[in-house]
Parts: sequence; structure tokens; C-alpha cells
Amino acid sequence: MKKKLSAIYVFFTSFGFDPLKMFQAFRGIPSYFMDFIKLKNQSRLLPQKDFKFGKIHLCLSDRFANSGSGSGHYFHQDLLIATRIFKSNPLKHIDVGSRIDGFVAHVAAFRTIEVIDIRPLNNTIENIYFKQADLMKELSIEFVDSCDSLSCLHALEHFGLGRYGDPINWGGYKLGFDKLCSMLKPGGKFFFSVPIGPQRIEFTAHRVFSIHFLLKMFKDKFIVDEFSYVDDIGNLHENVTMEDNQCNINFGCSYGCGIFCLTKLNTSS
Repeated sequence: MKKKLSAIYVFFTSFGFDPLKMFQAFRGIPSYFMDFIKLKNQSRLLPQKDFKFGKIHLCLSDRFANSGSGSGHYFHQDLLIATRIFKSNPLKHIDVGSRIDGFVAHVAAFRTIEVIDIRPLNNTIENIYFKQADLMKELSIEFVDSCDSLSCLHALEHFGLGRYGDPINWGGYKLGFDKLCSMLKPGGKFFFSVPIGPQRIEFTAHRVFSIHFLLKMFKDKFIVDEFSYVDDIGNLHENVTMEDNQCNINFGCSYGCGIFCLTKLNTSS
């Protein structure tokens, strides 16, 4: 029943309609009027008013919300990997497709970061150097072996599914992964995350990768230095040992987030 309700909720929010927020807004109407009357009555008792009432700006549901979200895929991965980059202090860090208002902003607070995304970025932000590009296409020579630190967080799963205007390509994730490998110098650090669980495509949202499939992708290209994951509830499990019995069940995740810190092998030797 819970899964069915969740599916219905996702369906409506896909069209910009949030049933939960609407319910909370209606729930907040009585409090709005009571608080408004109370504030008006207080203003009448003041000999001099510092503020006058302006236009009505309804905020009806905020009283029922938490102070913020300290869980979930993006919160944990963004903070964890930004911390790793701060500690490693690479010469040049490039990011591909991660959230500008999350991970990229964290990193830009303490160093420069170059960002590549298929979508445009229409404003200039200090410490962020942006280039629009599709990594399913041929990689520009300027990016080959161009950095000693690279990140791609919660992005590769979208390649080739058309969600962000990219061309439909069943193997888009593989094309993108090969380009990411080419960008990083041997010995460089790769910070990478994707959804984990039973392997599938949830069109048009994303792919979900099994742990064993990811390990095959990394084989002969990267060493796994550290693995962390966010479980289905949204809790972080940091620096976890990758035991076979847990890899076989994707660490109990149906839709979790696998977060990998990798080192690129020198395959030329």
C-alpha cells in the first residue's frame, strides 16, 4: 500500500502538483487567520509602527516542515565528497554533471572547480569555470588526461535516457564512463556515485546499478579506495567493507546511493 501511494505521489509531482503540500497548505489556513488577527491587534497598541503591512504573501505549509533535510542521497554524498576533496587538495578538479546548488557550491567555497554539463549555466559564479558539453560525444582533446581529481555524482545514471535533452542511447552510461576515464590522469582520484540496487532502468528518470556490475566497470581501470552508501531510508554508511555477501544484495538497497572513491590505474605500463 505504501509503495502504491508513493507511486501516485510521484506521478502527481511529475506534473508540478504536490498533494502533500496542498494538504498542509489547507491545514495551515486557520493558523494563518488567527496569527494575522493577533499581529494586527498588537500593531494597534503601538504608539509608533516600525513596519506597515505590505502585500499578502501566503506561507501556509512551512509550520509543518522540519528545519531542513540532513539525510538522503544528495545531502550525504555532496558533503562527504567535498570533504574528501578539501583534504586531498588536488592540483585541478573537474566535475561532470553534479548539482551546482549542492556539491559544486560546497567545493567552490574553498577552491576553484571546473564543471562540465550537458545543460547550460546562465550565470557566472566565483570559483566555478563552466563548459557545456555532451560526454556521450567525442571528447575534446583539451580534456584528455586533463586533471588529477574528478567527480561525477548522481549523474552517469541519466546519460542516454533523454531526461535532460540528451540523445537517447542505451549505452550512454558506458560512453560517458569511458570519457570520464580518459579525462583523469593515471594515479588521479575519481569520486563517483550512482543509484544502487537491483539493476534496472526507471525511464525517464535514471538507471539503477548493481554493485557487481559497477565493480566490473571499474575492473582494470580503477582501484576502489573507499566505498560508502546511503540506504533506502536516507542514512549514510561510511567507509564500508565490500564483503561478497553484502555486494550480492546491494547492501540491502532497492534504491540507495553508492559512493566510491577510486584511483585510476596506469594501464599503459
